[in-house]
Amino acid sequence: MIKSMTGFGRCEIQKESRKFTVELKSVNHRYLDVNIRMPKKLNFFETAIRTLLKSYANRGKVDIFITYEDLSQTQVSVKYNAVLAAEYLKYLKQMEEEFGLENDVRISTLSRYPEVFTMEEQSEDEEELWNGLKEALEGAFAQFVETRQTEGENLKKDILSKLDILSEHIGFIEERSPQIVTEYRAKLEDKMKELLADTQIEESRIASEVILFADKICTDEEVVRLKSHISHMRNTLEEKDEIGRKLDFIAQEMNREANTILSKANDIEVSDHAISLKTEIEKIREQIQNIE
Repeated sequence: MIKSMTGFGRCEIQKESRKFTVELKSVNHRYLDVNIRMPKKLNFFETAIRTLLKSYANRGKVDIFITYEDLSQTQVSVKYNAVLAAEYLKYLKQMEEEFGLENDVRISTLSRYPEVFTMEEQSEDEEELWNGLKEALEGAFAQFVETRQTEGENLKKDILSKLDILSEHIGFIEERSPQIVTEYRAKLEDKMKELLADTQIEESRIASEVILFADKICTDEEVVRLKSHISHMRNTLEEKDEIGRKLDFIAQEMNREANTILSKANDIEVSDHAISLKTEIEKIREQIQNIE
């Protein structure tokens, strides 16, 4: 299914005392460019997160935001440094003796000295941590893909409608071209009759001029190739694999043929339709830039 490079996903998972929230969004990019913001505790999983995402997306600039909460009561513990407390107390007694001061140190005072009591974060089971995070990631990634597919289908419908418009313009140019030659021949005959009056007009001379003119404005090859490119693009839109780059190449080829038709145009109506061709092709190219 065709996918847009614009998407959004969110998932919140709570497993026992752990709560994970994953949000991600993406915009257009030539390649897969991933930016992850998450707590330092989860930095260890960055490579695994990137690897997991690659099974859901191939292109786009993706921003991932991860939050983590430990709701348990045993997140941290207090650590008492008895050796350091003894050192503090030893030097305080030494100061008492040296300066003849009253030692008024109480336990509450000593406990506030640096590093006597420290808060120590408890280590967590990495496998359990990853399992919870992975579940939240997969939930957000699945929603992310769903929004990309929905937008992709909208892009597909729009491109197909524009291809129909291209076909209409091509049909007009194809029908109009023989009429231009016929009209040119009639104008040429009238002009020669006006100039030569009663003198016999050489039919071969007129035929030769008409052939040269017809060859100059002939767009048969361009029309055939444009039709082929339109058919190719329709078929490509039905493919399941990554098609954005392929579609962009086809659109470039279509634009090249439209430019040639416009350069050969010797008729205001053909010129108008050739310009409309280029306009619609450019609109298609803009939409293709959103496709993965």
